[in-house]
Amino acid sequence: MKDVLFGGNDSNWTDYKSAKIIVFPVPYDYTATWQKGAASGPEAIIEASAHVELYDIETDTEVHLQGIHTFQLHHLPRSPEDMTQVMRQNLSSFVKDGKFPVMLGGNHSITPGAVQGIKNQFSDLTVLQLDAHADLRESYNGSLFNHACVMARVREVCPAVQVGIRSMDREEFDRLDRARVFFARDILLEEDWIDRVVDLLSSHVYVTIDLDVFDPSVMPSTGTPEPGGLDWYQTVGLLRKVAEESHVVGFDAVELMPNKYNKAPDFMAAKLVYKFLSYIFKKVK
Repeated sequence: MKDVLFGGNDSNWTDYKSAKIIVFPVPYDYTATWQKGAASGPEAIIEASAHVELYDIETDTEVHLQGIHTFQLHHLPRSPEDMTQVMRQNLSSFVKDGKFPVMLGGNHSITPGAVQGIKNQFSDLTVLQLDAHADLRESYNGSLFNHACVMARVREVCPAVQVGIRSMDREEFDRLDRARVFFARDILLEEDWIDRVVDLLSSHVYVTIDLDVFDPSVMPSTGTPEPGGLDWYQTVGLLRKVAEESHVVGFDAVELMPNKYNKAPDFMAAKLVYKFLSYIFKKVK
């Protein structure tokens, strides 16, 4: 992956020591089970981020002034078990240094290690998952750390709330905590769904955003696109409320599979990352 900076050359205070925010690209998709290509996602998001306006109208802020350091990891292990340990070690180090971590995937198998690393610092952590898929298989393709097992591993560490779900195996359905799952079809019918999600969160929250939570009409560049997903304003409306009501301690955006003929999804992912950071670093009134 190229040594490029999130936010482009106009972003300020990009060295590790002074930056409050660490963007951590993780170009990993060895556990992909259908289409591969998510390994190119982090680079595509970072390249697109150079074209995102650094002034956010809604919050009247320029969150890049907090300092955004792009942390480059030049060697990735192949096995998801080893990758989990790499994520745990790095995220724990970032949080100990007082940094706010943002991981860019890659596929979703990078998330459990990040949660493990952050849980070491925040004992009351809850994970908020935005995703089309439940990811609750106990194991898949012979691994406990496949992307299909992400939330099974996360729930061994801390409670979770799942939003946007619309695809799963029967085994996963039986493993659901129905009181903490918000199916995409129900979100369309419930005006108070955002408040109900936030009410289930603890004071410290890690958010994992699988980009296939969006409907493929607005986010087609994922490995497993599922119809019937969320739109932009539903998603950022939830993220804004979470940032207002809880202490978000880190997040990831995963599963972008770039298409060289359509750059709009790359830009959308970069804009989503910058928008969520803008919410987090200024409580929106």
